[in-house]
Amino acid sequence: MNGDSRAAVVTSPPPTTAPHKERYFDRVDENNPEYLRERNMAPDLRQDFNMMEQKKRVSMILQSPAFCEELESMIQEQFKKGKNPTGLLALQQIADFMTANVPNVYPAAPQGGMAALNMSLGMVTPVNDLRGSDSIAYDKGEKLLRCKLAAFYRLADLFGWSQLIYNHITTRVSSEQEHFLIVPFGLLYSEVTASSLVKVNIQGEIVDRGSTNLGVNQAGFVLHSAIYAARPDVKCVVHIHTPAGAAVSAMKCGLLPISPEALSLGEVAYHDYHGILVEEEEKVLIQKNLGPKSKVLILRNHGLVSVGGSVEEAFYYIHNLVVACEIQVRTLASAGGPDNLVLLDPGKYKAKSRSPESPGGEGTSSPPKWQIGEQEFEALMRMLDNLGYRTGYPYRYPALREKSKKHSDVEAPASVTGYSFAGDGDPGTCSPLRHSFQKQQREKTRWLSSGRGDDASEEGQNGSSPKSKT
Repeated sequence: MNGDSRAAVVTSPPPTTAPHKERYFDRVDENNPEYLRERNMAPDLRQDFNMMEQKKRVSMILQSPAFCEELESMIQEQFKKGKNPTGLLALQQIADFMTANVPNVYPAAPQGGMAALNMSLGMVTPVNDLRGSDSIAYDKGEKLLRCKLAAFYRLADLFGWSQLIYNHITTRVSSEQEHFLIVPFGLLYSEVTASSLVKVNIQGEIVDRGSTNLGVNQAGFVLHSAIYAARPDVKCVVHIHTPAGAAVSAMKCGLLPISPEALSLGEVAYHDYHGILVEEEEKVLIQKNLGPKSKVLILRNHGLVSVGGSVEEAFYYIHNLVVACEIQVRTLASAGGPDNLVLLDPGKYKAKSRSPESPGGEGTSSPPKWQIGEQEFEALMRMLDNLGYRTGYPYRYPALREKSKKHSDVEAPASVTGYSFAGDGDPGTCSPLRHSFQKQQREKTRWLSSGRGDDASEEGQNGSSPKSKT
């Protein structure tokens, strides 16, 4: 019986203890003098030490020899240019040199592209990267053209007009020497900067390689050189391949006048595609098909070309051409064919004149006269600058109106004023006359309180007993 009961007893294993987790205080030695000093430190003092740690990076930059050399080159450039009335240009260059605090999230790009991915990651390469010796090597006009053209490449990438490393946008730098700026062959549109552009002559030979080791696509520059040679009025040539543009270039009907954007292009020229442009006869045929006045050229089964007397004008025509092609492709897909479309009469179309702007208010200057594409291009430059691209674009007209100053406002306040900003009862605010009167009263009170001077006692002649002076 006892044996059975003993056999039936089940012994439970001892409870397992949870493994000991190491805490922060287990790693801290409370007898450590450094720990005691930090624990007993005042919160304000601890915050000051943290701020000093954060400012170490600024101190390292200021003490860097590279920064000193860069700053010295900027100052020398300012001395060469002369006195700047605003006194802010040098500070602006220093601010651009420092790494900008770019936000992590940007507004959505117009169409996407590699630049949209870079913006979402907070990685935006500045357009105007001409610094130090690079800035001194070019004159003011070429620097502005480099910034404009590089910004044009960024816009083309944002709008989705880029095709890997192919297609080109070029501009004429000098009419006397026939020099042109073109992107290095191998760079994406999102990588183009002002210093990376390559300067070539009319034959495509490199004059200035820029800041990269890449060369130039000679076959791609043939189209541009042919247009520049035949059209001295052209300062910028754009050649892109977009899906809608390639689709319209393959249509027998060509670009149909079914939208205001199509009518704004004027006379559209066409050129049949014969492969890569390398033959001299092909260049002559392109010059003949483009003609002396056309701003738009459609390469059959190939792509789109626009020209302009400025970078802004070339952008205006290529933008309207791309939009017109997209409208036509979508319209034909929904209408079923050209027979179901309403075609506009180009002869009855009048060139769009700019709407008169409302007169400015009191104290505002009249807006400048805009050329074709300048107002649209300047608005897009503001967009890029707001996104952190630092385009270096010279704005012709400020978008924000400055607040007019009142007549009572002055540039520098007076150092001395007769107006009292304190009440009569405040100490130290009395007039000089009252102050003099109060001083006399205080002197009189002090004299009365000190006793009369003729009551002073004198010692006797024998020095034994004093006597009063009467």
